[in-house]
Amino acid sequence: MQGIKLIRPAFLLLLLTIIYMQKLSAQEAFTEREADQLYRPAYHLSAPQGWMGDPSGLVYNDGLYHFYYWRHVVSTDLVHWEHKWDAFTKIDSIGQMSGSVVVDKYNSSGFGDNGESPFVAAYSMLRLSDGNQMQGLAYSNDEGNSYQHYAHNPVIDIGSSEFRDPQVFWHDATQRWVMVIAMAAERKVRFYGSENLKDWEVLSEFGPAGADGGVWECPDIFPLPVDGDTSHIRWLLQVDVQPVGGQYFLGDFDGEKFKMDEAFEAALPKEKYKPEGNVLFDFEGDLNGWELEGEAFRASPTKGALPMQSVIIGYEGEQLINSFYQGDSTTGKITSPNFVIDEDYINFLIGGGNHPGKTAINLLLDGEIVRTQTGMNTETMRWKSWEVSEFKDKEAYIEVVDEHKGGFGHINVDQIMLSPSTAKDEREKAFWIDYGQDFYAVRSWQDAPENDTSRIWIAWMSNWLYAGDVPTNSWQGIQSFPRYLALKTTEEGIRLVQQPLEKIRSLRQNAVSNQDLRITDEYSFSDFKPSQNAYELDVTFTVGDSKAFGLHVAAGNEYKTIIRYDVADETISIDRTGSGNTAFNDTFPSIASGPLAPVNGEIRLRILVDQSSIEVFGNGGLTVLSSLIFPFKDQSGVSLFTEGGTTQVSQFSAWELATDTQNDQQFEGE
Repeated sequence: MQGIKLIRPAFLLLLLTIIYMQKLSAQEAFTEREADQLYRPAYHLSAPQGWMGDPSGLVYNDGLYHFYYWRHVVSTDLVHWEHKWDAFTKIDSIGQMSGSVVVDKYNSSGFGDNGESPFVAAYSMLRLSDGNQMQGLAYSNDEGNSYQHYAHNPVIDIGSSEFRDPQVFWHDATQRWVMVIAMAAERKVRFYGSENLKDWEVLSEFGPAGADGGVWECPDIFPLPVDGDTSHIRWLLQVDVQPVGGQYFLGDFDGEKFKMDEAFEAALPKEKYKPEGNVLFDFEGDLNGWELEGEAFRASPTKGALPMQSVIIGYEGEQLINSFYQGDSTTGKITSPNFVIDEDYINFLIGGGNHPGKTAINLLLDGEIVRTQTGMNTETMRWKSWEVSEFKDKEAYIEVVDEHKGGFGHINVDQIMLSPSTAKDEREKAFWIDYGQDFYAVRSWQDAPENDTSRIWIAWMSNWLYAGDVPTNSWQGIQSFPRYLALKTTEEGIRLVQQPLEKIRSLRQNAVSNQDLRITDEYSFSDFKPSQNAYELDVTFTVGDSKAFGLHVAAGNEYKTIIRYDVADETISIDRTGSGNTAFNDTFPSIASGPLAPVNGEIRLRILVDQSSIEVFGNGGLTVLSSLIFPFKDQSGVSLFTEGGTTQVSQFSAWELATDTQNDQQFEGE
């Protein structure tokens, strides 16, 4: 689709132009075509060719669930998909970003032919000349198959480069349309109201709150019953936090303002992390003896982002080192004065391009680089650390280099510290929707028949740290399996629970069931040996005397993905550091974890594995983790394991899942 285009800010336009050029590493033992086939999901929605990013325009009408990305996809059951190809036309000099679609049942917009109910898309427009983001409309009179842009776009323009991702819905109590939209840099959402979808007035704002260490994107808001009681309704507001996750808030929405529940607000973590140590360089004054070469750092230190650069989040104070002077095409280097290393660690904040040796901060002794760190293709600054105890009492200096002229050809650095301990590079504390690495830009279906009692949403299974580097060639990007949502009262308060759509049962085949297994080391199944990584698992562990337990999935002789429950910490994790093909990006091999307390002394895990993805639902969906994986050939084994003791498995069920969920157009050329 060319209309509700799934890109993020202006600096990522270049990334999307090069994703088709990505190639598999020469180290891999199979061809690009084999990799495309090996990693193509069997039952998750994926792109036939090219890029698939944020889900957009999710709406239900006349028996069909509609889904837009670059193109248009429909389904009768959210399990089987038909690709209908392009629905939107291009606009000269305007980039078209993500948004939403509604069915204007009463033709309040006047877009409908002969008074019929048109589909109306509200989407973010990116003006390429200045990077500003505005909101526009397009409409369809053929059931959402083709759209015409509104002649008087934009309908909202506040002169901002960080204003995007409108989600529009009908608010019945106030009898008007409501739009919730991200004011990304401010880490806020803004609510607008309209009688006709064309003329919008500001209603209120919400935020910052919870996790605010990255820009906010892709908001959604809707009511949900608590414990299935339709007379007890809370509103769930969701926002994504770049680069890797979405958080939620619970409260009330009266058609104008969202107000958090007091108990939920009180439970929100408030502490912001900062490592201990002595600051070497904070760049709050001038450069204080740093020497410049070339053009890239000529504007440093900068007060945040430079012209045409997306907002920078997470630096300390007012200024930082930033090599985006006159864009990504400039190069240069900046070198610090000498200093003596008198602690075991050097900690610093870093953002910008992931180009080892090209966009990097380096530590040098006697002119030799002894430590280096690159950025991660994000403007969100992250804490990184070097262990330098072997260099104690020695004189050293730091250089920050920018020798890359392409996309993300810049580097951001701040708050360089000598510290007694390593800095923590961990996710902020918040009520996260998903604790895995790959569940982003989540959106729910409008007008779905399930919305009276639940909600169904879906998310892009990737993130901006490595989305353009994943080892598929002709296609890139998949969606999560659709999820039912509910609110449940727990000992800690009302919390979100998620479960995979129950229609997945229609795909089950070759069922295997085991009960009362006693695991002392590792247990491999003789009766469940899937031919490929397309299966569902349901396993219940009894917490006993072991230190940890879990499963190996997508496992071979050397490589495997580890799902591990730590008994002492009460955390569930996905470890993909040895999962197979991980070398395509240095941020990919990682461990993601989330909190999960036992229920009646048990941990129940429901797991979906699909060629290049894994989704783990803990204890009925109170904790969920979703991650990409890229196993090599012949990695399809499943086993149980325990560490430091014996673990009892009260039940284990497994199913291979059918692979015919997408129509033949999936694999045809355009």
